[in-house]
Amino acid sequence: MRKFGMRDKLGYLFGDFGNDFFFILVMAFLMVFYTDVFHLNPAAVGVLFMVARVWDAFADMAWGRFIDTRKAGKNGKFRPWIFRMSFPLVISGILMFVYIPGLSHGFYLAYAYVTYILWGTLYSTVNIPYGSMASVITADPVERTALSSWRTIGAQLAGLIINVVGPIILFVDNKAVPSRFLLGAIIFGVLAISCYLACYKLSVERVVIDETAKPQAKKGGTMKGLVKNKPLMWFLISSLAFMVVFMLIGTVNVYLFKDYFGSAKALSMVGLLQSAAVFVVAPFIQKLVKKFGKKEVASVGLLIAAVVYGVLYMLPNLNATQFIVILTVAMLGYGTFNLVIWAFVTDVIDYHEYLTGLREDGTVYAIYSMARKLGQAVAGGVGGAAIAAVGYNSELASQTAETLSGIHMLGTLVPAVVLGVVFLIIVFLYPLNKKRTEQLTKDLAENRKKKSAVQSA
Repeated sequence: MRKFGMRDKLGYLFGDFGNDFFFILVMAFLMVFYTDVFHLNPAAVGVLFMVARVWDAFADMAWGRFIDTRKAGKNGKFRPWIFRMSFPLVISGILMFVYIPGLSHGFYLAYAYVTYILWGTLYSTVNIPYGSMASVITADPVERTALSSWRTIGAQLAGLIINVVGPIILFVDNKAVPSRFLLGAIIFGVLAISCYLACYKLSVERVVIDETAKPQAKKGGTMKGLVKNKPLMWFLISSLAFMVVFMLIGTVNVYLFKDYFGSAKALSMVGLLQSAAVFVVAPFIQKLVKKFGKKEVASVGLLIAAVVYGVLYMLPNLNATQFIVILTVAMLGYGTFNLVIWAFVTDVIDYHEYLTGLREDGTVYAIYSMARKLGQAVAGGVGGAAIAAVGYNSELASQTAETLSGIHMLGTLVPAVVLGVVFLIIVFLYPLNKKRTEQLTKDLAENRKKKSAVQSA
């Protein structure tokens, strides 16, 4: 088996590249598709997003447990599922953006429920094995940080394409065009399939647990270990809060630039700079983590983002260009957090094995994914309700001054507060700093050697 190297990094990059062609498309533009094309009430869309994400959270858990009951084959334990399920996932994604004119409001709402929930369920069948795979590609903490960084770069590449090219394809004269949304979904779907295939071909699963020596997982033991896993618990809480604000930013930004600044096209520049921020920071992340640690680097990024959003709230009279220039600094901050977040997951998976002796990559990753889905559920519900609460009306040619002020508050003050809370959790409550993570890796290696020696005897 070849050593860990660039092919693995590229393979893992392509996995989230494929995931986020639709995930970012949905996060950034599905709300406006439902409100401006289907003419659904924003609050009703928020309820749909909340219901779907709660369903997905439990689908993640079910699929994670299912994956952990499968034995590794010649192509690994996780890779084959990425290949098998990517095709139905992409087809369901395209169906979300099909618009048949002249039908009833009830039909559009029902169609949105069916297609959106179907897509979310199928997304779990690809994303759970993909996320779990990082912990078996390599056991080295620094190499796992590299995988996390390359995964985030893959997501940013998809975001760059969607956020820059998307508004150009989807909107004409600042209006959402149904046929353009379907065209965009088809284009991004073809690109997603290509990326999934590249992920499957380039990745290698190296960490293989001897099934004969592996303790049999029992639900009681698993749950007991999860509850005792303090790093996992605090990471889940911080990840849920971060996902809420990240999704809220994506939802509100469309209305912020389309209505508050009067330029939907400016979203392209935001998308470009958001990706550029990650590309600027990415080359330094591995060295920074190696020197200071994941927790330490991530917390600094969160603090920068929180402060900048607070500054933006206090400057309501900026034009779009000035706003974007300052916003770029915040994107550097939370981009840093995003670059290392997936490496946190592999650490809490290791800690679960240290506590319980059970290697349950799929289950622990599914718990984390469940927290993200619950965050998306909250963000979807809160985002739709908040947009409705500030008085947004898609039938109006222009929004009222009160509505525009409310949209500005949602896009600045709320992110400042939530990112500040996540910063405090990571700094004061998440326990795996650099020193403890390095010791955990050594302790696990020693435990595995002892188990192997006992089994051989």
